Amino acid sequence: MPAYVIATVEVKDPVRYEDYKMLVPPSIAAFGGRFVARGGKTDVLEGDWNPKRLVILEFPSAEQARRWYDSPGYAEAKALRQATSTGSLVLIEGV
Repeated sequence: MPAYVIATVEVKDPVRYEDYKMLVPPSIAAFGGRFVARGGKTDVLEGDWNPKRLVILEFPSAEQARRWYDSPGYAEAKALRQATSTGSLVLIEGV
């Protein structure tokens, strides 16, 4: 069953965050993942949630998503993201 990582991000250092954006795609692909949405325009349809940057990743399974998140191949990128932005990541299983 597919699984999704949903991230809301507020970039604090846009120059260094560009390096993160270049590092992360190969790490995602290594675990069968792909971008579904990556920082595109959002429109609030209901409520007051208005994320600065929204990213949705799809993986073949929750296990693969967790392997990616904990992988040595993502470690450098993750540290850079955490140093240059704030936000939240959640993992949700698909149907």
